[in-house]
Amino acid sequence: MDYKKPTVAVVILNWNGRRWLEQFLPMVLEHSQDAEVIVADNDSSDDSVPYLTENFPQVRQILLPENFGFCEGYNQALKQVEATYYVLLNSDVEVTPNWLSPLVSLMESNPKIAACQPKIKAYYQRMHFEYAGAAGGFLDAYGYPFCRGRLFDTVEEDLGQYDDTRPIFWATGACMVVRASAYWEAQGLEKAFFAHMEEIDLCWRFQNLGYQIYYQGESQVYHVGGGTLPKANPRKTFLNFRNGVALLYKNLADSELTRVLLTRLILDGVAAVQFLLKGQFKQVQAIWDAHQEFFAQKNHYWKEKRAAFPTKKETTQLTGWYGKSVVWQYFIKGRKTFTALDVPDSAALPA
Repeated sequence: MDYKKPTVAVVILNWNGRRWLEQFLPMVLEHSQDAEVIVADNDSSDDSVPYLTENFPQVRQILLPENFGFCEGYNQALKQVEATYYVLLNSDVEVTPNWLSPLVSLMESNPKIAACQPKIKAYYQRMHFEYAGAAGGFLDAYGYPFCRGRLFDTVEEDLGQYDDTRPIFWATGACMVVRASAYWEAQGLEKAFFAHMEEIDLCWRFQNLGYQIYYQGESQVYHVGGGTLPKANPRKTFLNFRNGVALLYKNLADSELTRVLLTRLILDGVAAVQFLLKGQFKQVQAIWDAHQEFFAQKNHYWKEKRAAFPTKKETTQLTGWYGKSVVWQYFIKGRKTFTALDVPDSAALPA
């Protein structure tokens, strides 16, 4: 059988990001010669669309009729894209020469790989990893995400310690290559999440479907980060806490659901108390609202979403699931790096 060269579509979801397009799109075009570059616009109110039309007529635009958010925005846009692989790329990412080829080659090497990510480094601290994704994502025993190269606010310098290629639990949505067929088999991104944690949910569904997620250390990009919602924004807190609970409810096996979810809710309560002691009352309200909204929707929307994927692996069968509390390890035991966590090798092997 003759080898059929894969088609690749780099899809940038834009919302009022003209400054990022102006700064970073030229490099995407220069260093992605074998891919189609598409900008999907989430009903921007700035001059993104006319700017693109005038300055980058070679770039295909998909104009969405409203701001669907990150998740449904991509779902709506990707329905209009024909490709073997989608590259979900944030508009505030600087790509580098030969960034795409190692990622596509990795995907081509194994049809069971549903998604992969490159090394993500910080745009303004270029020798350090970037918060959103770093060198590949993991989940702890209660669903808190962390990365190789980033635990909470501790971000490591890149000294070549993560130049490998290996399976992970989740790949960052800031720069993720996704097998198109697997994306739709998993029913795309969870629209109710709007933004935050959505890539973790997608990758968990991939694993439950029997796919693998990978990190490719031979590819490197730089991410500005925090462009849409600042870290301290209560809306960001709300999305992270609501989506974090929904993530567990949607994807955990029946045998583990009650124990893990209950513990997570208690830990979220501890986080709320910490915010309260610091006088950060809007953050406390955001956590309360997040739990209230989840439980208001639990017995209809989230129950239906959980039932949509009846096959759920035990966490011991998931690649990149860390069976301890990263909160305890970091704040109580003082283990500030991924290596210090002593994640067992079994967590790095395909399930």
